[in-house]
Amino acid sequence: MFSDESRFSLQSDSRRTFIWRAPGTRYHQENTIERHRYGGAGWLVWGGIILGSRTDLHVQSVTMTGHIYRDVILEQHARLFRGAMGAEFLFMDDNARPHRASIVDECLQSEDITRMDWPAYSPDLNPIEHVWDMLG
Repeated sequence: MFSDESRFSLQSDSRRTFIWRAPGTRYHQENTIERHRYGGAGWLVWGGIILGSRTDLHVQSVTMTGHIYRDVILEQHARLFRGAMGAEFLFMDDNARPHRASIVDECLQSEDITRMDWPAYSPDLNPIEHVWDMLG
């Protein structure tokens, strides 16, 4: 199972606007934009894909923590797929900090879920990243 979460902001994700302009025209009126910076409201969405199937999307408005990851993602999603797949089940997450919490490791071990070795900061290897690209 490939799994991942992505944050969808209700505002511009990076709060940057990239433009091409001629040298020396940086502060011309047409190249400046007034901005109002409010809170970074958004939603965190988690999903998993496996062998022609998928999990339901889990949507939350709070930051992912090790406890939420264990209680919601592993207990309500990964554990069920592990039960259906049997011993061949291999779980992939992306080495984010909440995924490496000791309570997560303990849960994976107690549920006999094998975690795939995965290089940190390698979203290009995860096929679910294309889903986020389509949704974003």
